[in-house]
Amino acid sequence: MALLPVADAIAQILRGVEPLPADSVTLSEALGCVLAQDLVAQRTQPPAALSAMDGYAVRADDVAKAPVTLTVIGEAAAGHPFAAEIKAGQCARIFTGGVLPRGTDTVVIQENASRQGDRVTIDTASTRGRHVRAAGIDFKQGDVLLERGHRLSDRDLMLAAAMNYPSLNVHRLPTVAILGTGDELVPPGSSPNDGEIIYSSGFALAALIRAEGAHVVELGVARDNIEDIVACIRRAREAKADVLLTTGGASVGEHDLVQKALAAEGLDLSFWKIAMRPGKPMMHGRLGAMHVLGVPGNPVSSYVCTFLFLLPLIRQLAGRSDLHAQPQAAKLGRGLPQNDERAEYMRATLAKDADGGWVATPFPNQDSSLMAPLAKADCLVIRDAHASTAPAGSHCVILKLAL
Repeated sequence: MALLPVADAIAQILRGVEPLPADSVTLSEALGCVLAQDLVAQRTQPPAALSAMDGYAVRADDVAKAPVTLTVIGEAAAGHPFAAEIKAGQCARIFTGGVLPRGTDTVVIQENASRQGDRVTIDTASTRGRHVRAAGIDFKQGDVLLERGHRLSDRDLMLAAAMNYPSLNVHRLPTVAILGTGDELVPPGSSPNDGEIIYSSGFALAALIRAEGAHVVELGVARDNIEDIVACIRRAREAKADVLLTTGGASVGEHDLVQKALAAEGLDLSFWKIAMRPGKPMMHGRLGAMHVLGVPGNPVSSYVCTFLFLLPLIRQLAGRSDLHAQPQAAKLGRGLPQNDERAEYMRATLAKDADGGWVATPFPNQDSSLMAPLAKADCLVIRDAHASTAPAGSHCVILKLAL
């Protein structure tokens, strides 16, 4: 099978993928979810004219000139309107959030008034509507304020609550099952024997997936035998995972058994080799309704492939329209040699130049097993296949990594 360009691989992974069905969730569960329908305001906000300050609700005609003395006939606090109508020469004490009594259209702040008993003297003239929040100044009943396909932020939840929605119709967030493979892998906290290494990549991948709002099913590490791997694959299906993400064993060597185990379970293979570095031996296919991505075992390769290929799939399943990390322009902080036939995604740090532009400096050693540089990296520098020599200061394209 020929090496597949990165753009073609992403297109194959996303081809025909529809957002997951809609569920009704409470506001407290909706953060990061994508609306499955337009959200129409069910009320007007504010529903009546309110005071923006503590002071006195007055008729503008009465305070067009100052000083003027008015009679206080009542009080309006938030949640406690004053029922009577205010007539010429009268006013009402009012507090922030209080409904303006009938007949009033202006609020004089308490700093511009002096009161004795039921008489208050207004020291400063005011204009109509001063310190008043008009009815509907925020939104009106029937307004479409949040559209289908919008991913809900914390501020959106505030707005939805104000629109009088206790729950929202959103696309279900996908579930991703993560399976590590390899006899050499032992958990953190272990004392590895000769030939063993600490299993590390799964923790980064799970965190990356959760940051997208998706759910994670951690299947642990399968040993290098078909039976163990098949058992884990079946656990993913029993968990109704939308995606199975495997790390390691996706190639075709004698000890690379993941593809064989998946084939035994009925995998419809799409591809398994990509023209990129790191991450050449990456696999994609379907097991019935479950998407399968097999990323390499090297930690950097697994992370970069998950970032580039799995995150867009999660976002499309969740109903989002912003599927891909957005490329940004930068300058190289050091020169790079000519590239070969594979696109390269180089780990790099970012700094600002004197003009405020980004300067991306790739690490000298880009080996796909090096986790310390990956942890320090701010971005990936994208080098196209067959890119020519690039001197320091030349233009480059980057993808920022999450903090």
